[in-house]
Amino acid sequence: MKHLYLLLTLSLFLSIASVNAQGLMSEKTHFTHQDTLRGTITPERSWWDLTYYHLDIKVNPDEKYISGKNTIQYKVLENNNVMQIDLQAPLELTYAIQNNDTLPIKHDGNAHFITLKNNQEIGSIQSLEVFYKGHPKEAVRAPWDGGFSWKKDDNGNHFIATSCQGLGASVWWPCKDHMYDEVDSMLISVNVPSKLMNISNGRLRKVEQIGDTKTYSWYVDNPINNYGVNVNIGDYAHFHEVFDGMAGNLDMDYYVLKDNLEKAKEHFKDAPKMMKAFEHWFGQYPFYKDGYKLVEVPYLGMEHQSSVTYGNKYMNGYLGRDLSGTGWGLKFDFIIIHESGHEWFANNITYIDIADMWIHESFTNYSENLFVEYYYGKEAGADYVIGTRKDINNDRPIIGFYDVNKEGSGDMYPKGGNMLHTLRQLIEDDEKWRQILRKMNVTFYHQTVSTKQIEDFLSEESGIDLTEFFNQYLRDIRIPKLEYSIKGKTLKYRYTNVVENFDMPIQVEIDDKSQWIQPNANWQTLELDAKNPKFEVDRDFYIESENI
Repeated sequence: MKHLYLLLTLSLFLSIASVNAQGLMSEKTHFTHQDTLRGTITPERSWWDLTYYHLDIKVNPDEKYISGKNTIQYKVLENNNVMQIDLQAPLELTYAIQNNDTLPIKHDGNAHFITLKNNQEIGSIQSLEVFYKGHPKEAVRAPWDGGFSWKKDDNGNHFIATSCQGLGASVWWPCKDHMYDEVDSMLISVNVPSKLMNISNGRLRKVEQIGDTKTYSWYVDNPINNYGVNVNIGDYAHFHEVFDGMAGNLDMDYYVLKDNLEKAKEHFKDAPKMMKAFEHWFGQYPFYKDGYKLVEVPYLGMEHQSSVTYGNKYMNGYLGRDLSGTGWGLKFDFIIIHESGHEWFANNITYIDIADMWIHESFTNYSENLFVEYYYGKEAGADYVIGTRKDINNDRPIIGFYDVNKEGSGDMYPKGGNMLHTLRQLIEDDEKWRQILRKMNVTFYHQTVSTKQIEDFLSEESGIDLTEFFNQYLRDIRIPKLEYSIKGKTLKYRYTNVVENFDMPIQVEIDDKSQWIQPNANWQTLELDAKNPKFEVDRDFYIESENI
């Protein structure tokens, strides 16, 4: 996997403490040994680099049972011969083979340490096979809790899908379950009963009839993150179109339950509309080699790379609800737009550590606003993102805890979107902002990144030192408050509830005339043209204000 920097350090701490409630990272949480094994780039992970997977499994829907193997190809980076492979109970990692030798395995909860017998020469490309079986965790409330969803459609046919963000891909297949190392390419072979189809990531390479079953083999020709790999099994119908995109013809394929085919042909027109808008804002779709698929599943939906899953019941909005409360959210299908936006922010640009999950969710939340703007105008887009502020809780920071697989607050969605909307105002040039978003997807193309890399990139490209800006919105739970008073012709103002050195400029309206001021934590004054004028903060800035 080609990634930029290994910025995370090995950590053996089982708990992470933070500063008081008024400072950065104001939550103290205790973590377990298993959390550390899951969330840290351990020595048993860092010495080898993933190059290829072949996941080859059989799914038995009647028994809710899976079995098979994963062939893991890797490049040796350092001297070591113990490899960590992750697989979560109740699944069992039964044995591992390299060069026809069965290898010893030490099981430590969900982490399995395989001692290799073959000489692991630095620079060499090697592979091993790991075999597993069992009844995988069943998702109760997919996609939030993760696992296999074993459902049936209205005709009594099995309707099955996987989802595993956060919980991890190892909930259903053995892998190197840390986000820092994406596999370069992958073959996914899934054996299912003949009357069903399996749809996975990438392009369909072949279908093999084996007795009363069929094996569907899908090839992924781009780097892919662990949780982006998926299995979707059902009595599917298929339709197809070609999108004339920035990189030429893009195959767009749709797999839906047969009874929903005609409905989907009409409703899924949002997909090419999405592609047109997002190529405008973010640059070319990142996975032309693998195409784009929208696949119906028995849960709400998820951003699986080149195999976006859909379960929004053919409604506009979020299950028919406008998350912004403005009306604009009912102009499009939320799941099609949001989950597809993740193709740029999550699947193209991927966090190294889930603590930086805001990189996925804040930008993708903001993409909804940009979709609205593209088709309905700038004020409509602003209405939408500002409307989502009502769902911000400011309960804990957007940044999570590193090395223990712990994401930050759910505010990473609406607060993150409003943070980016505010940043756009600071740049004061809509075309420059668009080019920054596009350059971001080129600079970090098919790479894993940290928050620091994104912060540094945006500071450099905007020409603004955004250190305090990101400290305020990502690492603090307080909303900046502009306190002001007007006496006669004198405006007096300052910020409260801010981190040290926070001095973000804002636009204000003074008697319907727009101008910039740059508050900080100290009182400042401004002489006005008229006595006691009307004063208002531009709504596009995510701050509070109070006339004191």
